[in-house]
Amino acid sequence: MKLTTPGKGSLSGLRQAAVGFALGAVGGCMLGATEDPVDKTLSLMTADGPLKPLMDAVGTVGPLGLGSLVGAAALTTAMTSAMAGVILAAVVASGFVSMRSCTPSHKDSVGLWVSAGLAGAFGTTLSGATFGGISEWIVQTYGMVGLLWALSVFTVFKPPMRFLFQVLWKQGEACCSLGSVDWAREREDLQTADMQQRQRVTVQIEERILTLDNGGSENGTDPMTMWTTERKQREEIERKKMDNEEAEMKQRTIQDWINTIVIKHVDFLAFSGIPMTVVAVITSGFGLVGYGRHQSVFIVLLAIVAVIGYYLIKSSNFKYWMLVGCMGMLATFVIALLTLHAGQEALTAATKMKAAGDDTSKDAIKTRVNYQSSLEALNAAFFVSRTCQLSLGATVGGALVRRDAGEVKVIAGAALVAGSLLAVVEVLAPALGEGGTAGALLGIVGAAGVSVGAVAAVAVKWPQWPGTLGTVAGLVIGAVGIGKWHIVNIGLQIPVAYIFAMTNPL
Repeated sequence: MKLTTPGKGSLSGLRQAAVGFALGAVGGCMLGATEDPVDKTLSLMTADGPLKPLMDAVGTVGPLGLGSLVGAAALTTAMTSAMAGVILAAVVASGFVSMRSCTPSHKDSVGLWVSAGLAGAFGTTLSGATFGGISEWIVQTYGMVGLLWALSVFTVFKPPMRFLFQVLWKQGEACCSLGSVDWAREREDLQTADMQQRQRVTVQIEERILTLDNGGSENGTDPMTMWTTERKQREEIERKKMDNEEAEMKQRTIQDWINTIVIKHVDFLAFSGIPMTVVAVITSGFGLVGYGRHQSVFIVLLAIVAVIGYYLIKSSNFKYWMLVGCMGMLATFVIALLTLHAGQEALTAATKMKAAGDDTSKDAIKTRVNYQSSLEALNAAFFVSRTCQLSLGATVGGALVRRDAGEVKVIAGAALVAGSLLAVVEVLAPALGEGGTAGALLGIVGAAGVSVGAVAAVAVKWPQWPGTLGTVAGLVIGAVGIGKWHIVNIGLQIPVAYIFAMTNPL
C-alpha cells in the first residue's frame, strides 16, 4: 500500500481516514492490551514482601540513592533488552541475506522481515525476562547494595563486550562472504555463456558467407529460425544478468543497512547506560556514608546531571546513544526526586497526625516513610522503563516504515507477535517469577512499540489530513479503550513514542 502517492489511483479522503483508523486501531489495541498485565505485575511487586528490600535500602542508601538506583537498574534492563532484540534481529537478517534468500521477489522479502521480526521480539522478551529475574534474585539475596555492585560491574564491562562483539561480527561477515564469491562465479558463468553465444553466432555467419561465396545452397535449418533461436538465447542471458545484478545490489544495500544498524545499536548498548549509572553510583555513595537525605546531595546530583548533559549535547560528534543517555539520566534524576518527595510527604503527614494527638511511634513513622519512598521509586521506575521500552520499539517501527518495509506488514505483524508473546508470558508467569515476568512484559511493550511507531510513521506519510487524523484517532481510541481507560498513562506514552518514531537513530 503506497500512502504517499497522491494523484491517480490514490485513496479518497474518506477512505484514507477509514484505512488509517484501522491501522491505528491495530497498534493502539496492542498497546492497550499490555496495560492490564503490566499493572497486575506491578501490583505484585509492590506488595509488602517484595517491597521489603527496598524499604530496608532507604536507610542504607537514602531516598535519593534508592530512587536513582532503582531507576537506573530498570532503565538499564529496558534498554539492554530492547537493544538485544534489535541486534538479534539484525544478526538473523544478515544470515538471511548472506544465504542469498533476499532476491527481487516479494515473497523472499517477506521472509526476511518476518524472520527478523520474530527474532527481535523473541530476543527482547527473553532478555527482559532474564535481566528481570537476575535483578530480582540479586535484590532478594544481596539487597540494593548488591544491585548497585551488579549495575556498576555490568556498565564497566559493556564497552569491552562491544569490542568483542565487533570482532565476532567481522568474523561472521568473513564467513558469510561466500555469497559474494557465488555472485562473482555466476557473473563469470554468464559472461562465458555470452561469449560462447557470440562466438557461435559469428561462426554461423562466417559459414553462411563462405557457402554463398562458393555458390553453394543453404541446407538444413531455416536461417530465420536459427537467428530467432539465437536471439532468444541472447535475450535470456541478458535477462539473467539483469536479475543477478538487481539481486546482488539489493543484497548489498540491505547488508550495508544491517551493518549500520548493528554498529549504532552496539554503541547504544555499550555507552547509553553510563550517565545514569554514574548518577546512581554517586547518590548511593552519599547514602552509604550517611548523607542520603542531606540537601547537599540534591545539589551535587543536579550539578552532575547538568555537567554530563551539557558535554554530551555539546559533543561535536553527537550520536543517538548520547541523546537517549541524557534522557535516561534525566529520568533517573526525576525518579530520585519523586522518591525523596514521597518520603517527605509521608513524614509531613505523620508529623501532623502526631501533633493532632495520634499516638504513633517513631518506628511506625519511619516504616511509613520508607514504604512510601520505596513504593514511589518502584512505580516511577517501572513507568519510565515501560515508556523507554515503548519508545525504543517505536524508533524501530518508524524506521521500518520509512524504509518501505510495508506499513500493514509492520503494524499487523508486530501486533500479532506481541499479542502471542503476551499470551505465552501470562501462562509462564508462575515459573518466571515477578522479576522475570516484569522484564518479559517490558520486552513485549517494546514489540508493541514497533507497531505504535509504525502507526506514527504512517500518520505522517498520508498525503491528506483525513488519513492522518483517522490514524491518530484509531491509535488513541484503541489504546485507551483496550487499556481500560488509563488515560494518563497512555496519554503520556503516545507522544513520547511518536517523537522517537520520528527520530532517525542511524
